[in-house]
Amino acid sequence: MAGFAAVGRVLAQRNARIFYAGSLICWTGLWMQRVAVEWLTWQLTHSPLWVGIMAFCNLGPAVLMSPLAGAAADRMDRVRLTMSTQMVACVHGAALATLVMTGLIEIHVMAALEVVLGLAQTIAQPARQTLIPGLVGRADLPGAVALNSLTYNLARFSGPALAGPIIAVWGVVPAMLANSASYAFASLTMPLLRLAPGIRRGHKPTASVWREAIEGIRYVVRHAGMAPLLLYAAVLGSTMRAVPETLPPFVAELFGRGAPGLATLASTMGLGALVGGVGIALYGKLQGLCRIAVWSGLAMVLSTGGFVATHSFPFAVGCASVMGCSATLHGISVSTLIQTNAEGPMIGRVLSLWGMITRAGPALGALVFGVSSEFVGLQLPVLVACALCLVACAWAMRRMGGMARVLERSPG
Repeated sequence: MAGFAAVGRVLAQRNARIFYAGSLICWTGLWMQRVAVEWLTWQLTHSPLWVGIMAFCNLGPAVLMSPLAGAAADRMDRVRLTMSTQMVACVHGAALATLVMTGLIEIHVMAALEVVLGLAQTIAQPARQTLIPGLVGRADLPGAVALNSLTYNLARFSGPALAGPIIAVWGVVPAMLANSASYAFASLTMPLLRLAPGIRRGHKPTASVWREAIEGIRYVVRHAGMAPLLLYAAVLGSTMRAVPETLPPFVAELFGRGAPGLATLASTMGLGALVGGVGIALYGKLQGLCRIAVWSGLAMVLSTGGFVATHSFPFAVGCASVMGCSATLHGISVSTLIQTNAEGPMIGRVLSLWGMITRAGPALGALVFGVSSEFVGLQLPVLVACALCLVACAWAMRRMGGMARVLERSPG
């Protein structure tokens, strides 16, 4: 129970309780709206391509903005930066709901709004994550990282579970308004944090934002452990993680289900993710995380292949649970390893690259799958991607020992 003991020590601290309460509420609202946006896109277009385009509009800004966002988080007031981006998300949800209620919603307007939201979330990700080391001491950092992921995956389960029945009975508007209210709450609680000046604001600028962003990329590329680990994560992120971003076409065309079916699959993935988060919290050690990161990637590939290869909804639900669990094991392992090993002045930029992998990778994959599905269907592109990822898994297994020697040293 060492992992849960560490999580308990984190929650015993006032700053952590405020931070993670805001995270749980805003992320639950976010997942409610994501299900609503995916389903509304499918209702308006019945096009897998448009579902992929919408995912790209939300996640795609990370392609260009993540390195700059990391450099900004390393040199600006992180609390104010987080608050401002979260208020953009609040306004976005309210605007989207208003357009739907008035009947003025159009797919192109939705896409433009998703770009705005994607920009805000790309900037918020490193700014908010760089506050985590200031919530606890270095010894409790693995517990804080695990709790962050547990919070996210609890929201990933509860958000779709709430959104499905709400959308089926009242439509997409209540889910969007819930997201708007949740981000307003998260923003208003940020000033309650009591943080050291060095945590709240990064270092004094030493160069332009562009130059500092490039320095962050060079730092990761030259790191003997982080470079191969993040490369492996990027391959999985741009292929396997794209499938959950484009669920509605699979739900409708492979399984013949509607909004309740979408909510079932999304909630099952979230439940699997929650189980994975609890499992790695129970594990509670730095040693062995490279092995978990690599093998969970293989599990992600095999379960995704099973999901798209079948027309059986019960079997797909089982695969979805493994997809969620393995993605969380992989994500927490990688996140813990890079946050433990990144040097203080570089942590924002390192986390921004991780954010680019988790956001831009699925965006590109969703767009590619959406375009290719117009010509060869939904299944073949994903199965080809699974085959390519098996090669990446074999490569990562050969590098696993070297990564572990560099990344699994005890903190300090």
